Amino acid sequence: MFVFGSSLVDNGNNNFIKNAIAKVDYLPYGIDFPFGPSGRFTNGKNVIDLLGEHLGIPTYIPPFTDPSTKGKKIVYGVNFASGGSGILDDTGAIAGNLMSLNAQIRNFEAVTLPDLEVQLRSKSRESLPRFLFVVGSGGNDYSLNYFMGLVNSNVSLEEFTANLTTTLTHQLKRLYNLGARKFALMSINPNGCSPMAKSRFPTRDRCVESLNRAVHLFNVRLKTLVVGVRAQMPDSVLVLVNSYKVIRDIIRDPASKGFTSTRTSCCEVATINDGGTGILCKRGGSICTNRSNHIFFDGLHPTEAVNHVIANKAYASNFKSEVYPMNLKQLSEI
Repeated sequence: MFVFGSSLVDNGNNNFIKNAIAKVDYLPYGIDFPFGPSGRFTNGKNVIDLLGEHLGIPTYIPPFTDPSTKGKKIVYGVNFASGGSGILDDTGAIAGNLMSLNAQIRNFEAVTLPDLEVQLRSKSRESLPRFLFVVGSGGNDYSLNYFMGLVNSNVSLEEFTANLTTTLTHQLKRLYNLGARKFALMSINPNGCSPMAKSRFPTRDRCVESLNRAVHLFNVRLKTLVVGVRAQMPDSVLVLVNSYKVIRDIIRDPASKGFTSTRTSCCEVATINDGGTGILCKRGGSICTNRSNHIFFDGLHPTEAVNHVIANKAYASNFKSEVYPMNLKQLSEI
């Protein structure tokens, strides 16, 4: 499995990036992870770890920026994702020297592919069709770009979203041209329902719908992309994992899924007064005792319990509204 994207799928790349502000190498992050704080933006395993277990991958996928990620360590895949990054190169500039999706793909092509060919003793075009390419990016392009006013004020939300999905299409084609054939595309989560959104945009409603509308617009276009781009990428299979719907369903009826806290973060979040952003946990701050009944671990990122639900749905759901046009178990058997 090769992984590209932002914090929801990052497993420690930002730990090794100088000047990266979006860094979670401290408790309470990783409090439930076997190796403690690892750079995963949650209390335990992220959705990539859990998908790896479902797919029978015998090891955690290593982060690209770790100097030890080379040689035999890369034969099951590499994680290139960088928390705070986006589909667009200028997204995440305020969060430090992060790897955009374009930079992640360049690292894959220039550094990992030549090493992989040596390790597997085969050309990448022969080996890559056996790998799953997971891409989970786009949320920061709204929260750290569009809604922060980094784009021209004349650009509408629809135009911005169209540009975003067009750019993503080109990036997927780059991976395809390198030999990728199986793709899992993660939708953007309902960020308007996060504690961070509700603290910035106080509302009596359960979610900030103006933020969710933008995300939903992207997700609809992402499904269109999954259907439309296959004709341009023969022999490829693209699967859309609709984590947006999965989390919205939990929020609508939390008790049926074993959750009780839908509005608050599990950890004490570092506010602007603390030198934070209202997203990440305060270093050494307080934490809830029962992480399994919380949806959000910090101001934005889900708990391991929610990641379990998303990974289980991605792997085995038979509902096309949750995973389209097939689940990842079916994809792995092709």
